[in-house]
Amino acid sequence: EVQLVESGGGLVQVGGSLRLSCAASGFSFDDYAIGWFRQVPGKEREGVACISGKGSTPEYADSVRGRFTISRDNAKFTVYLQMNSLKPEDTAIYYCAADRRYYYCSNFGSWYEYWGQGTQVTVSS
Repeated sequence: EVQLVESGGGLVQVGGSLRLSCAASGFSFDDYAIGWFRQVPGKEREGVACISGKGSTPEYADSVRGRFTISRDNAKFTVYLQMNSLKPEDTAIYYCAADRRYYYCSNFGSWYEYWGQGTQVTVSS
């Protein structure tokens, strides 16, 4: 059974940091790109960052570039999203997703095959 489980969300003040984790199981993790997406109720889902199965050439949304860093540890079947200098507009439910691409990744959600249940991130001002 394929599973993606997000953790690490919570409440943080403006300017603070959080690290989200996405733990994967049930598929060939090394072969899959992993993306992080976020969604606020009533708004469209936004691709935040992604990393290829190879672990190279991460992609970031303009809204988070320079503040967020995506990384992966294939030995632990886990992808991380380090979020620094958080802003109120970063408040959302954050989801990780898996797409079978080894050499590159995309922040288009339609590319992704498997999705986690999400973790809430709230940034208070």
